[in-house]
Amino acid sequence: MNRILIKGATLISMDPQVGDIACGDLLIEDDRIAAIAPHIDATDAQVIDGAGRIVIPGLVNAHMHTWQTGLRGMAANWTILEYFRHVHAGLATRFRPEDIGIATRVGALNQINCGTTTLADWCHNNPTPEHTDAAIDALRAAGIRGTFFHGSPKPDPKPGQRPFWETPHPRSEVERLRRDRFASDDGLLNLGLAILGPHYSTYEVALDDFRLAREFGLIASMHCAGAEARTPDGWDRLRTDGLLGDNNNIVHGQTLSDEQLKFMLDQGVTFSLTPETEMTQGHGFAITGRLRALGAQPSLGVDLESGISGDMISVARMALATQRAIDNDLSRRDTGKLPSTSTITCREALAWITIEGARMLRMDQRIGSLSVGKQADVVVIRADDLNMWPVHDPVASVVSQASLANIEHVLIAGVFRKRDGRLLGDDLAAHKTALAASGRRILNEMGLLV
Repeated sequence: MNRILIKGATLISMDPQVGDIACGDLLIEDDRIAAIAPHIDATDAQVIDGAGRIVIPGLVNAHMHTWQTGLRGMAANWTILEYFRHVHAGLATRFRPEDIGIATRVGALNQINCGTTTLADWCHNNPTPEHTDAAIDALRAAGIRGTFFHGSPKPDPKPGQRPFWETPHPRSEVERLRRDRFASDDGLLNLGLAILGPHYSTYEVALDDFRLAREFGLIASMHCAGAEARTPDGWDRLRTDGLLGDNNNIVHGQTLSDEQLKFMLDQGVTFSLTPETEMTQGHGFAITGRLRALGAQPSLGVDLESGISGDMISVARMALATQRAIDNDLSRRDTGKLPSTSTITCREALAWITIEGARMLRMDQRIGSLSVGKQADVVVIRADDLNMWPVHDPVASVVSQASLANIEHVLIAGVFRKRDGRLLGDDLAAHKTALAASGRRILNEMGLLV
């Protein structure tokens, strides 16, 4: 049995039954958390000194198109319509399987480097099974936990070709993936569907895709915002047909009414928000406050590393600051003064990127908090670094001050993936060279290289 003891650290469990421990120990046995207490005796364990450290659950990135890692920065100045034109109708069409593979590998490694242990990889540039398999192989090679959301490309239709919005999700490919790539639970990676949904398809396609996901027992995640809806009444029709349920995940959601949100939440639908991308590209402000007003909480995602940073702590900070700003502005307008205190706490924001992400992926019984019996997905943060010290409120310090530079150790299922500030087990230099070559070739072919 492999035993690791993190000793004398500040523990932020995100588990109400465990709470926080100002100076405590956490024992890992093989892939699980075995004990959490102020003091643990485990003389045969490998000891990690936790002095001056804050320990948190592994972060959960609930929505990212990891295949775009090689295009970093290219979408930073594009609206959503420019993004569709340049990426889906252009750059995406030039990707070979090996491009998907290296982008996904490096993107997943960067997530680990930033403290993310679970990734919802929304892969919607897979025109062939070889592209799909390259992405799955890359995720497994990186060692990250997550859900591979199998999507479909969105190029402009060629003459005589059926457009993507009239094309149902490929049943044969879902069957192949269930049979060959996800036949058994490897403990880290599972399958979901990245479907178009009524915002980006005909109702007939949406109906087929919803039924497909329900038949296979898979989470069906879909975008809702951005361009004009192709089926404006699609959500209400799905409601009438009884197809909205707890296996559905909506990304963004700005175009939904409060009444629609309430019904969806009552059916168990989850929401994943990507505030920085949504504001940058023109979706609008994240619906964080609207969900909270209905008694719900979002999960958060990076969305596009072609446009923003892949750091989930920055995503949480952006989401928190934006919603506080909206709340403050509304209070001034309604009452002429600020709220008596901040409307959202830092702890709530940390929950968005831990336990709420786990709930969205139906993994909250396994990950998302430091709880005895859960998987040992653990992040150790150096809290005595110059940018963090002194620490008066550990949760606030993580959300408001921490950065990639402070992430010292990352464990996934009890295995060190990052230790002493360095990623383990990968030839990063070779991966970076391959990623740069891939990105240059794709951009050159489209005449977009800066």
